Amino acid sequence: MAAPPASADAPRLPLPPAAAGDGPDRPVERSETSCEDRSNAESLDRLLPAVGTRRSPRKRTTSQCKSEPPLLRTSKRTIYTAGRPPWYNEHGTQSKEAFAIGLGGGSASGKTTVARMIIEALDVPWVVLLSMDSFYKVLTTQQQEQAAHNNFNFDHPDAFDFDLIVSTLKKLKQGKSVKVPVYDFTTHSRKKDWKTLYGANVIIFEGIMAFADKTLLELLDMKIFVDTDSDIRLVRRLRRDISERGRDIEGVIKQYNKFVKPAFDQYIQPTMRVADIVVPWGSGNTVAIDLIVQHMHSQLEERELSVRAALASAHQCHPLPQTLSVLKSTPQVRGMHTIIRDKETSRDEFIFYSKRLMRLLIEHALSFLPFQDCVVQTPQGQDYAGKCYAGKQITGVSILRAGETMEPALRAVCKDVRIGTILIQTNQLTGEPELHYLRLPKDISDDHVILMDCTVSTGAAAMMAVRVLLDHDVPEDKIFLLSLLMAEMGVHSVAYAFPQVRIITTAVDKHVSDLFRIIPGIGNFGDRYFGTDAVPDGSDEEEAASTS
Repeated sequence: MAAPPASADAPRLPLPPAAAGDGPDRPVERSETSCEDRSNAESLDRLLPAVGTRRSPRKRTTSQCKSEPPLLRTSKRTIYTAGRPPWYNEHGTQSKEAFAIGLGGGSASGKTTVARMIIEALDVPWVVLLSMDSFYKVLTTQQQEQAAHNNFNFDHPDAFDFDLIVSTLKKLKQGKSVKVPVYDFTTHSRKKDWKTLYGANVIIFEGIMAFADKTLLELLDMKIFVDTDSDIRLVRRLRRDISERGRDIEGVIKQYNKFVKPAFDQYIQPTMRVADIVVPWGSGNTVAIDLIVQHMHSQLEERELSVRAALASAHQCHPLPQTLSVLKSTPQVRGMHTIIRDKETSRDEFIFYSKRLMRLLIEHALSFLPFQDCVVQTPQGQDYAGKCYAGKQITGVSILRAGETMEPALRAVCKDVRIGTILIQTNQLTGEPELHYLRLPKDISDDHVILMDCTVSTGAAAMMAVRVLLDHDVPEDKIFLLSLLMAEMGVHSVAYAFPQVRIITTAVDKHVSDLFRIIPGIGNFGDRYFGTDAVPDGSDEEEAASTS
């Protein structure tokens, strides 16, 4: 079946001065190969064009511009060093979806390399790369035997689980946490472990059949077809499969002639018609990468939100909500507030009395957990009709940095409690909260979650933290927001957006200053507790500074 040319709707970007090759189009696991196979792979390298010169990454043009790269990768995890701005409005509901880019093209055309070049040049935080290779269907025993003899067609649409692809991409666009299968190309099977992805601001989805499903196409905001010469693709595939997947050259050529080339002609090349942009020569085409990145920047700038300003003027005249519970203001509680609010209080005393208040707050919060009747037998052999916790588990999540000071109090009263952390900071240029990092326990959706922050003024950081928990499928009525001190504005903001979240505090102050500080307030809790310098004016108490 002859492949049609690209339509007028899919501009074919100019060729680079010198066509450049790139590496394999998928991340794969290495396997042992023979000396002869390694020699074959090395000889194939000489058939590829020289790799083009890499240019320096393009700086961001948005208000969150920073010179440092947005990701810091260690051997065990990835830390996002630039924050994701709000993806929801003052109602707590998503007002913008993640921007989804589809990258299609033949096997070994350089899709993954192009994706990584786009990520590098785009230079914005929270970009997720989703590979279609993760979604191969689970093979039957018979199909496994066929695959072992290079007789199974992995380049046919039926080889992919499109239902799972669509559901995963939909959830990512909606800001939800997703689990992605991990595929082993050596054994042609899915591994037991799944990879968790969350917080996508931009999604790049790449695969040979990226444009083969109508429902999938509707989820893509931009469609890019990477068009690379068939000879180059064959050489790359030979090199990759021999050196990285332990295949022999005869088997690779057999599979290519029997499945890969016919599938490209029948299923892949015709999808070039639906592409918005066709990129000749893949990663060597730096002009195309720059044009794509410029377009994406303009699209992302149009999606920017202003949440804090809306919170300052919304639903502030209403009575305090019924979901709010304030610790009874006994002389003891009032006395401890007097000490920690006094600017002359020493740091040691501030820490001591803050910890006492935290313990009382945690104990008070536990009374709102669900309990059921149960009967136990006492040492005297008598029955005692009591109560026991009716949930599965309790998890504490602290909003860094001040929220982590409440963790010892929670651990002291909840045995074997699990702890997660969320780092949210205020962008000094926009005044908006930004999500920088999170670490949540597995299967948190089954737990009652105690969300901890020491002060809440506008409620912007608390709202973002609640939204993160909801995105991880924690039911709203299982979230308990705990804070030593809250402003009425923050109470209203959280309660209006999330009416089922239980809000628990030791005191509520009525006013917030023009700089969004609680009046009369407590000062910057983190600075007073940790003994650090005060943050610049304009930063919220609950969101200021960095982790200690």
